[in-house]
Amino acid sequence: MRKKKVLITGGAGFIGSHMCEKLIENGYSVICLDNFATGCEGNIRPLLKAKDFDFKLCDVSRRIDIPGPVDYVLHCASLASPKDYLEHPIETLKVGSLGTHNALGLAKKKKSVFLLFSTSEVYGDPLVHPQNESYWGHVNPVGERGCYDESKRFSEALTMAYRRVHGLDSKIVRIFNTYGPRMRHNDGRVVPNFIFSALNNKNLSVYGTGRQTRSFCYVDDLTEGIFRLMLSKENYPVNLGNPGEFTIMQLAKLVLKMIPSKSRIIHKELPVDDPRQRRPDITRAKKILSWKPSIPLEEGLKRTIAWFKR
Repeated sequence: MRKKKVLITGGAGFIGSHMCEKLIENGYSVICLDNFATGCEGNIRPLLKAKDFDFKLCDVSRRIDIPGPVDYVLHCASLASPKDYLEHPIETLKVGSLGTHNALGLAKKKKSVFLLFSTSEVYGDPLVHPQNESYWGHVNPVGERGCYDESKRFSEALTMAYRRVHGLDSKIVRIFNTYGPRMRHNDGRVVPNFIFSALNNKNLSVYGTGRQTRSFCYVDDLTEGIFRLMLSKENYPVNLGNPGEFTIMQLAKLVLKMIPSKSRIIHKELPVDDPRQRRPDITRAKKILSWKPSIPLEEGLKRTIAWFKR
């Protein structure tokens, strides 16, 4: 019997590479596409020897052409960190629009199940807390962060259009702050920033007062939720994240508690349109997927710190 085949765009990135591992471990054949804009070969190097793993260098914003059957198309490709999308706004918009269009076109052609990796950033700087899937968001489309936020909002709209017009079996996961091994130390996100700074005795930069909140989901919990969504019959957006809420200042103090360091906490000006609160309502994920995160923040940080030390 032929193994089910999954194509994943952005498969050499942080979340993408963990998803590739999850799929291989569960008996799937995987085609990984990436152009190494933010991913790297090191993330998938152990998989390159696996007989059911195939890597193709590909810019999904231009074209996706894969021979043979494909059972699932997972569109993970994106410039997801603030540092990346602020430096490359046009590329960010292209992968969210043209890249999504190409991935959807492939899924339609192959009659595949399509799963879009969206983001909590579709909620913007939310006026509803915690954020559930029925909330439409509070986004500045012409602000600096608009290139990322609106690219994901457009990709969700395009995915639903393909479902309504072409009957495509599509799914949307809205991913909240996720952390773990393989994050780039300089990608601009708070967990790797704090860990790398503390390990190198550099000051931890907290923006504004540090009272803004985030939820932090360990990557193993996230990939389990995505895998369950891929196999489900759900076609509308589902939040995946850890509903535990921490201020940025709490996170900074916890990292310094876990890493012996000469680092100090310093304050810098708050970035434009930085969300004040971010916490997922995961009621639907619990009900539909029987999923909730199981790894506490301190345990996840312990594993991530150990990886950064290596």
